[in-house]
Amino acid sequence: MTSTVRPEASVDGRLRFPAAFMWGAATAAYQIEGAATEDGRTPSIWDTFSATPGKVLHGDTGAVAADHYHRLGEDVAIMRELGLNTYRFSVSWPRVRPNGSGPINPAGIAFYDRLVDELLNSRIRPVLTLYHWDLPQELEDAGGWTNRETAYRFAEYAALVAERLGDRVGVWTTLNEPWCSAMLGYGSGEHAPGRTDPVAALTAAHHLLLAHGLGVQALRASRIGADAQVGLVINPTSVRPVSASADDVDAARRIDGLMNRIWMDPVLRGQYPADVQADTEHLTEWDFVHDGDLDTIAARIDLLGVNYYQPMLVGAGEPPGPVPVGSKDAVPAPSPWPGSEHVRFLQPPGPLTDMGWTVDPTGLRELLGRIRSDYGDIPIVITENGAAYPDEPDPSGQVHDPERVEYLRGHLTAAHEALRAGVDLRGYFVWSLLDNFEWAWGYSKRFGIVYVDYTTQRRILKDSARWYRDVIANGGVPV
Repeated sequence: MTSTVRPEASVDGRLRFPAAFMWGAATAAYQIEGAATEDGRTPSIWDTFSATPGKVLHGDTGAVAADHYHRLGEDVAIMRELGLNTYRFSVSWPRVRPNGSGPINPAGIAFYDRLVDELLNSRIRPVLTLYHWDLPQELEDAGGWTNRETAYRFAEYAALVAERLGDRVGVWTTLNEPWCSAMLGYGSGEHAPGRTDPVAALTAAHHLLLAHGLGVQALRASRIGADAQVGLVINPTSVRPVSASADDVDAARRIDGLMNRIWMDPVLRGQYPADVQADTEHLTEWDFVHDGDLDTIAARIDLLGVNYYQPMLVGAGEPPGPVPVGSKDAVPAPSPWPGSEHVRFLQPPGPLTDMGWTVDPTGLRELLGRIRSDYGDIPIVITENGAAYPDEPDPSGQVHDPERVEYLRGHLTAAHEALRAGVDLRGYFVWSLLDNFEWAWGYSKRFGIVYVDYTTQRRILKDSARWYRDVIANGGVPV
């Protein structure tokens, strides 16, 4: 990827993006592949979690999902029809290295061999994510991300995948949204593996970052090309105080620390935010951080992936006080905000998606500008952006989703504004290519620009897919 050039404000009624801009769509292995027990794949934490009663809506699992494992050719043909020049996918760790350790699984890696070749034959650049939440269950049984050894198993896995695919994949990202893995998986228990321990969440956060750094080292020591790009995908956002009061501003500082700076500061500055450590010192001494870890975590990256969906609006709550002995409230409710459980979360103003998330493109523009001002001119790729709506085919078999079209238009306009303001933005990936298994929401939420009938596995291009195809073909967004 070469550096982008600032685009024109408007040419022929379109907001034009640079010629080298990456236009893509994104997916994740467990959400689309299915084939959960085929060709040597072993269970992941999401197989276990989704099979546990009460964890996933309607008891849905990713056992079949969108059956991408058996429909690879059809799905790449759809990408080609849409004109995508890039496609972001994740590799299933338990498919490629069953049980989390040991030799590579030939049948498992062969699937990704075929996928990469199909993409390249269609002139679509593969963008590979090594970890999108599907930790092998055997590693979780040994402590998961609270066990430091998991980071070293990840680096070994990264090297194995790079050895097989490094000659053809030019863009690599280590982790997807480690905040979700650590804070939702080990803090609030809303995601796999479903643990509810604030200390475990912070420990997992550090070991995920260590895995990232070790993974970067492993990739650079492997057979990936000299021009290959290596990065990390996070889900930062704009955290706004509900008022200018000192308490509300401090609430925003706390959540910004746990949502944004706890990931970006170690990777881009080689240090943890001192205020985050101070906010959590009553929970842990941070002794899981060993000498040399931060140097490893701060290994040079070539790009930062940003997943953006909505801003946050927060306010002060009552700080926790002494708990009477024997009180039923002695154990706080599980939370993804270690040390800041008392912060109130409010609904930002604006229209809502089917997830109940506020549509606010200004948050994206604000976030991109903030990253540049705080961390310098690091190349950024919007690796996920999209919206869920309750899509259904009409009597003619068409899927009309005007709200999603407007969502994409607004956020691409915000991305264009960031480009014109000097942000080094290299690409945009809509989430998602296909309707899929939406984690704890099962199949109840549809993010795809391509509709999937889960009974027949038929694919239908939504209006948003056709709109996006037009944007790609013309290199710009209609004003």
